[in-house]
Amino acid sequence: MIFELTARHVFPDPVLADEDGLVAVGGDLHPDRLLQAYRRGIFPWFNPGDPILWWSPDPRMILYPERFRISKSLSQRLRSGKFRVTFNQAFESVIDHCAAVPRKDQAGTWITPDMKEAYCRLQQDGHAMSVECWAGDSLAGGLYGVCLPAAFCGESMFSLQTDASKVALAALVSHALTEKWHFIDCQLYTAHLERLGAEKISRTEFLRQLKIAVSCLNY
Repeated sequence: MIFELTARHVFPDPVLADEDGLVAVGGDLHPDRLLQAYRRGIFPWFNPGDPILWWSPDPRMILYPERFRISKSLSQRLRSGKFRVTFNQAFESVIDHCAAVPRKDQAGTWITPDMKEAYCRLQQDGHAMSVECWAGDSLAGGLYGVCLPAAFCGESMFSLQTDASKVALAALVSHALTEKWHFIDCQLYTAHLERLGAEKISRTEFLRQLKIAVSCLNY
């Protein structure tokens, strides 16, 4: 049975998710509810016009910063100086591009206006972050996600020029190593992320590691 959320910001144990990883339905995108969800290993993902759906997939795709794979071509791109990287300088624009850039085998976007507003509020409160990749004064790629005490939950990324999103991810990984984040949550498997070093772990193991990352005292 799928848990139906009420006005209270309460989630069921994610281990109760169905075989597809669906944990709950309904509720809202209030920042407090979103933060509680991410801290429990749950994230929202739904189509426009549908009720809000909350997920905790098994297995989970994560990237340990120290295992990030930099290909020869990406290494050359990083050394070339073609792109300039910033953090939190164009959060709203990054979300807009993530919503608008077409994706293979995907029609439309799950990044609704309500989703955009919710994550912008999280960013304003210091709980979300964007990484921007610039070619001159033009945004060429980027990503955004939610910040936890010792982990980063990636939400979406986009690229308008070759390797721009990879450069943004490389900058995020470097930041993660500096901040001693335990992992970057990539949520769902893609071959692209696997080539960059991300790997699948069980939900049980993910929740164990997440609990440690959320309880870090150096937040």
